[in-house]
Amino acid sequence: MSDARWPFVLALAALAACGGTDRVVVVSKNFTEQTILAELVAQQLERRTELAVERRFFLGGTFVCHRALVSGEADIYVEYTGTALTAILEKPPLNDPEAVYDTVSRVYGERFDLVWGEPLGFDNTFAILVRGDDARRLGLETISDVAAYTPDWRAGFGYEFMEREDGFPGLAEAYGLEFAEPSRTMDLGLTYRALADGQVDLIAGNSTDGLIAALDLVQLEDDRSYFPPYEAAPVIGAELLSRNPEIEAALDELGGRISDDEMRRLNYLVDVEHRDLAAVVRAWLEENVPSTAGADR
Repeated sequence: MSDARWPFVLALAALAACGGTDRVVVVSKNFTEQTILAELVAQQLERRTELAVERRFFLGGTFVCHRALVSGEADIYVEYTGTALTAILEKPPLNDPEAVYDTVSRVYGERFDLVWGEPLGFDNTFAILVRGDDARRLGLETISDVAAYTPDWRAGFGYEFMEREDGFPGLAEAYGLEFAEPSRTMDLGLTYRALADGQVDLIAGNSTDGLIAALDLVQLEDDRSYFPPYEAAPVIGAELLSRNPEIEAALDELGGRISDDEMRRLNYLVDVEHRDLAAVVRAWLEENVPSTAGADR
């Protein structure tokens, strides 16, 4: 090797040593909240690190995103603790948020070499929803309240909810729910409009969705504590973190900053007011995670 090539080789070695050659692939599931959270992670990494960030949004459901991380095709996505516990680890639901987080964090590390970051602050539980008119007319407040009416009702659920450990079969058993016909399986995003338009009478949505208020839907109380906590937190490949510890520091700044109401508001801005997603996230970051001297690129 000629002396003339040594500076180039040394520069490459220095980049590899500091993690500068890494490209971080951030993915999301296929609904609005997930794209907001993925964009939040991506922008925060771009603000706080020198890493190149690639976005792959609407990748698919829980299992698709999880497999992408395990295979190394993706590096980060935001998951929900209860979903990880029941759908990925296939463990029975737990009701204690700290116990659920500790369990998924430990087992993900042991089984998948994945690291759970700090929870973002909100709990996006499944929301059993009915039309506002029905709730007011029939005095419906809890899931138990609807059991007397469901034999004459139709239900519509997302694909995952029909199959998961914490999904429809267990819910129906816990509350004694029977319906006039087999529950319809449809894309989660379509269930809200189907309920509002009278195509179905009960759905399982997400408690932080902005469409709940926009369509005058009512969330019924889970009075038998069927659902586990679903705290949102980033999940990251351990190998990537070991090469780039600045990722953990950047994402930790987001920990605990998003309340249930705030997540619902962000979803509303994108889903109902149709604001630009990247602009919504940028404005939120500027207000809630201010730039510090020398922190941004």
